Amino acid sequence: MLKSKTFMKKTRSGGVLKIVREHYLRDDISCGCWGCDECQQEAPVLQLEPILQSSLCPSPHYLLPDTNVLLHQIDILEDPVIQNVILLQTVLQEVRRRSAPVYKRTRDLFSNPEKYFYTFTNEHHRETYIEQEQGENANDRNDRAIRTAAKWYDNHLQKSPNVANIKTILITNDRKNKEKAVEEGILAYTCEEYIKSLVANPELVDRLACVSDEKNEVESGRILFSEHLPLSKLQQGIKSGTYLQGTFRASRDNYLEATVWVHGDSTDNKEVILQGLRNINRAMHEDIVAVKLLAKKDWVAPSSVVLQDEGETEDIEDIESIEEQEKMLKTDVTSMLKPSGIVVGVIKRNWRPYCGMLSKSHIKESTRHLFTPADRRIPRIRIETRQSSSLEGHRIIVAIDGWPKNSRYPNGHFVKNLGTAGDKETETEVLLLEHDVAHQPFSQAVLSFLPKMPWVITPEDMKNRIDLRHLDVCSVDPPGCTDIDDALHCRELENGNLEVGVHIADVSHFIRPGNALDQESASRGTTVYLCEKRIDMVPELLSSNLCSLRSEVERLAFSCIWELNQNAEILHTKFTKSVINSKASLTYAEAQMRIDSPNMNDEITKSLRLLNKLAKVLKRRRIDNGALTLASPEVRFHMDSETHDPIDMQTKELKETNSMVEEFMLLANISVAQKINDEFPEYALLRKHPAPPPANYDILVKAAKSKTLEIRTDSAKALADSLDKAELPEFPYMNTLLRILATRCMMQAVYFCSGMDNDFHHYGLASPIYTHFTSPIRRYADIIVHRLLAAAVGADCTYPDLTNKHKLADICKNINYRHKMAQYSQRASVSYHTQLFFKNKGIVNEEGYILFVRKNAIVVLIPKFGLEGTVFFEEKDKPKPKLTYNDEIPSLTVVNTTFYIFDKVQVKITLDASNIQHQKIRMALVEPKIPGVNSPIENNEKSTNGEPKSKKNKMGK
Repeated sequence: MLKSKTFMKKTRSGGVLKIVREHYLRDDISCGCWGCDECQQEAPVLQLEPILQSSLCPSPHYLLPDTNVLLHQIDILEDPVIQNVILLQTVLQEVRRRSAPVYKRTRDLFSNPEKYFYTFTNEHHRETYIEQEQGENANDRNDRAIRTAAKWYDNHLQKSPNVANIKTILITNDRKNKEKAVEEGILAYTCEEYIKSLVANPELVDRLACVSDEKNEVESGRILFSEHLPLSKLQQGIKSGTYLQGTFRASRDNYLEATVWVHGDSTDNKEVILQGLRNINRAMHEDIVAVKLLAKKDWVAPSSVVLQDEGETEDIEDIESIEEQEKMLKTDVTSMLKPSGIVVGVIKRNWRPYCGMLSKSHIKESTRHLFTPADRRIPRIRIETRQSSSLEGHRIIVAIDGWPKNSRYPNGHFVKNLGTAGDKETETEVLLLEHDVAHQPFSQAVLSFLPKMPWVITPEDMKNRIDLRHLDVCSVDPPGCTDIDDALHCRELENGNLEVGVHIADVSHFIRPGNALDQESASRGTTVYLCEKRIDMVPELLSSNLCSLRSEVERLAFSCIWELNQNAEILHTKFTKSVINSKASLTYAEAQMRIDSPNMNDEITKSLRLLNKLAKVLKRRRIDNGALTLASPEVRFHMDSETHDPIDMQTKELKETNSMVEEFMLLANISVAQKINDEFPEYALLRKHPAPPPANYDILVKAAKSKTLEIRTDSAKALADSLDKAELPEFPYMNTLLRILATRCMMQAVYFCSGMDNDFHHYGLASPIYTHFTSPIRRYADIIVHRLLAAAVGADCTYPDLTNKHKLADICKNINYRHKMAQYSQRASVSYHTQLFFKNKGIVNEEGYILFVRKNAIVVLIPKFGLEGTVFFEEKDKPKPKLTYNDEIPSLTVVNTTFYIFDKVQVKITLDASNIQHQKIRMALVEPKIPGVNSPIENNEKSTNGEPKSKKNKMGK
């Protein structure tokens, strides 16, 4: 059946265009119910005997939620108890338009065979399709369509004896929609009414989202925050310049301070400071907000005070305590004043499910509780739960529903219990969830695109590929590495030059554009390496087997082969797909031993010595061109073989072979970047490293000056040269500290599409162009680069999305985000294992160096452990010592002792486990001694050395 609508539309040229819209209706769309005799259906979804028992509807029944229920109560619908749900096409289309995350979660429900969720295409069913009436808005029309479908189901099921006793319940939180449904004889309840009627499942009540305005209001007459302006006024204000739009970034160290990074280039004020609860005005980390700049006389300086929110209530005394803390933020240093503002509205919320724990309630029988998120940048959340006794000491997930203007905290609801706090599996799950790391097993749809085993190289695989199996290729990696994505060879040519090859796993051969495997790899973006486990970007069959360039097996590769003279100058470059057979899989230590051994002279060892010799020339040339050599203390853990707890930790020691591999990876990445940009100037996926703003270097310059050293920052070359010269014979570690501090000044390197940017420069490498080609097993960016390079050299064909710069820009946005989250999760894993180490170690006294000074604390680096910690000089319920902070030098005077950056101190290191959720390493000053401040020295235990398995961290990789 066909319905058509014809209307006329004026064109820009003044003509008239006749438009005909056709809408096809069918009478063969099934209801999806088992046992229905009326429909012809091959695989019905809805079960004959629904399991839910409701006191409101004792009969078996199916649920039919409307749009708002799906948008706001998705946590309820995801619960395993909720089954046999009919989702209308009308509802799904509206949810897709309004919330992509909820739509994705809904699609996942359909793919779960145990949920029995059925999509009914009511918009194309002859008996359920309705047209919009004159004067009826789209929302009212959709509500009527939902009621029409609900009524049709009830009537339809009555016609079949097997399902005649099954009812259809419309779940709606819209009061008018419910009233009309009841008038029309439809069984309809609000979500809350229905969930509370499930007597066998009282725990579901905790998962109800609180969406009623009246419910969100706290029993308090005090207004804490100003009203957020409506979106229309915000948009007008941003357009006129009255307000600035930007991303809200909460501080980890000070809950009363935040910044807003202003979008666009139309303002000189890139960053606006917010101080105090009222100016932050209920904004949360990563929200898109509108801010109003304060008058210049009200501008403030960034605070150096470390403040954690210790409040547990919303009492007047608690609010007054906050007001006292806000006074501590003020500074008299007018030279440090920055543009300051107040949040006037939220343009886009960035709320997500949060992991954390219930705060200990003072009223045990109360159902109202404060939830403390694991992320310190997120405020506490008020929830109602009747399970508080069973949830105590557990990690749970909570979602936010709203934040009323007279409440210090937002409202939310319980989502899921993750397990006991402190349990290693639970803590790892929290770590991955908090950093949005996809860690679920690969689906069958993804695995179906893997090659069938046993796999062999076929003549078809050899098309556009050269045979390099005769070459003495080897790989050099950390111990225990199974995802080997690069291998090298070097040999002398008859003309006296050298041939060097970098051979990279040909992952793009196995992952073809657009299929489920490609989509999953693109979504994950990167492999994530935690201290104890690896979350692969691609299934293990590829990452540790078919793509891994292991020794003594034939593997497909993408090779970059240069002819170099003895001075490491490139004479010729060739890119080709290849097949190799690696002759050795070496660790860095094994490769170094071969190079250094006078008794070894086999072909692999000769190759390594030539590579090492060339790498030194390449590195010297890079540094002469202004490339930076920075430092960052990285930690290795040695794990107990039975408990898997860390029994030793130490900073990583780098060998010459680390640098050797790095140099050739860098060279390959630069060569490939030039090639793909030459061939695809609009579509090349590149990587850039922006130069830091001059202000970023302030702390570095001041710190060096305090030790009578000069650091120049007008260019990367000037910085590199001055770092090389910044040495003190009596203080050998000084130069390393400066390089560590310089690393903190840097900007983040990012992927981008060449057609969407004009600044390609990589500041840290002093290279005009750069990309990532050398790690396609663990980075999706490299897979795209492989596809571009394959098309450039005629080894594979292109495809539409590869030459669409807007789609490529979206890919870059996702992999930049995934890369950042992977870094954060890896740091969190190191932090967690560091806590485990000191929990087992007890009290340790160690030497350290001051990296930063704050108004009330010093930040100390312990080189032995690569560990940073904060020594506080103000403790709760203890007399406060006299503190004098000098930002210019910078320094902190405690009583009569002055601390400068890079000063050597001795600290006592312990694990503070008083807060099970936020356990932290505590440092207390041992030397120099300050009367009334130092804690007594306790046992000074020493550690042993050990080296665990961990993934390499090469600049080029």
